[in-house]
Amino acid sequence: MKPASLETRAIWAIAIPAMLTNVATALIGIGDMWIVGRLEDAATQGAVDVGARLFAMLFTVMNFLKIGTTGLVAQEGTRSGPHAQAAMLARGIAVGLAIAALLLLFKPLLMPALLDALGARGEVLGAAHVYAEIRYWTAPGVMLNLALIGFLVGRRQMGEVLAIEVIYNVVNVALGLLLALQLEWGIAGIGWSSFIAEYAKLAILGALVLRGNAGGALLAALFDRALLSWQALRPFLGVNRDLFLRTLVLMIALAAITRLSAERGPEVLAANGIIYQLFVFTALLLDGFENAAQVLNGERLGAHDRAGFAAYVRAILCRGLAAAAVVAFVFTLLADPILASFAATPEVAQIAQAQAIWLVAIPFAGVSSFVFDGVFVGASWTRAMLISMAGAAAVFAVALWLSWPLGNGALWGSFVLFLLVRAGLQAVQMPRLMQRSFGGSKPE
Repeated sequence: MKPASLETRAIWAIAIPAMLTNVATALIGIGDMWIVGRLEDAATQGAVDVGARLFAMLFTVMNFLKIGTTGLVAQEGTRSGPHAQAAMLARGIAVGLAIAALLLLFKPLLMPALLDALGARGEVLGAAHVYAEIRYWTAPGVMLNLALIGFLVGRRQMGEVLAIEVIYNVVNVALGLLLALQLEWGIAGIGWSSFIAEYAKLAILGALVLRGNAGGALLAALFDRALLSWQALRPFLGVNRDLFLRTLVLMIALAAITRLSAERGPEVLAANGIIYQLFVFTALLLDGFENAAQVLNGERLGAHDRAGFAAYVRAILCRGLAAAAVVAFVFTLLADPILASFAATPEVAQIAQAQAIWLVAIPFAGVSSFVFDGVFVGASWTRAMLISMAGAAAVFAVALWLSWPLGNGALWGSFVLFLLVRAGLQAVQMPRLMQRSFGGSKPE
């Protein structure tokens, strides 16, 4: 195993660019919420939150294309080399295109059903439909971008990923300001800004991968029927099946927050939407350590290095908890003014500020599960991830049912419990999974 200083550099070399990349991603949702807040209409702000959750259910649930590709590409980097990595990307592209085709085929059924499931009614439903009708057509771009980003992360090309996400964010926000506010397109302008930015991102990613040293291998893999046969795809699909189901369970749990918020009225929906976007911001920031675990632990598994694997788990967890403390401290000082700056009305701001304490608790509750997610993805322990998520979701459902009469604060308390249970279930499974993957050798 490398000395501690080199281990630290390896973690931060991936985690810091990943944090900045994830923050840029989070700014898309936060930027949309801020822009629509300038329209000074609670129903429209609630509609953007409903639309964001709809596409979280449709697109984020497909995030397995990214994280599954990352772990498998990292393993192949120490096991087989660049050609095997390109083959993994080719499989990700093929699966992504198939998923996009199915999403577009079933659009007339899926979109109305999901809007109804999220509790959109009246003015909120009308505005959310306008936004969703435009953004739905980004499906092919989103699926391909997930596979391409996963490939680059698995190869430690975090600098390139960061640059592309920054460009994507700038284009999206600039177009949102122009179309929604300057040209007065309203919520439709938010939808079109997302559409244009997504396909611009695809063009840049495609050019980067094809011009790089893996471009030739990727083109060869895409036209190699043996690499894309059912037999070759089965291991890739097996890992990604579990990741898909795990992410689906997570999205259903998150959608429950929107549904229950909508039942308390448009002001609570808008306030909880702001808190949710700040949670997403926090999660994506701390997910930098998840990215480090995906790559570093994936590489150690590919090299069958149990001592290195265990050392990275400990080191990444410690650094993740330290970062969570910094985030929690910032929210302790600045939660109220941050929430007020996003609110469409003073009433929305007041409701959001009443729940500010949960913004302090969430980083500590979530960071361990984020790191364990990275470890499990890097090691392809995807069935165990699914079991942990399902168990935590069951506890979350019971907590929501029991605490509903206690008000809006109980909803966020239940969510913090969900994060804690998820991390606990992952930790309990670690010894058995280590034994299965590395045999009887003990970590040093």
